[in-house]
Amino acid sequence: MSPTDSLKETQAKMQEYMENGVKLGWLIDPKTRRVEIYRQGQPVEVLASPNELSGEDVLPGFVLNMQIFWA
Repeated sequence: MSPTDSLKETQAKMQEYMENGVKLGWLIDPKTRRVEIYRQGQPVEVLASPNELSGEDVLPGFVLNMQIFWA
């Protein structure tokens, strides 16, 4: 999320992406240090201040270091 984005609007965009076939999405909110993980056919998972995010089976071996967002 950018500083001007609304959480509700961004969540709606993420749902739209999922409806259009995206398999994995991360909504990263640096202000609250929360990450919402969107996966096809699953409920949204919410993490508080994770150290890293995995690309799971969509991007095998990919790991995003979250310290760059929390710094």
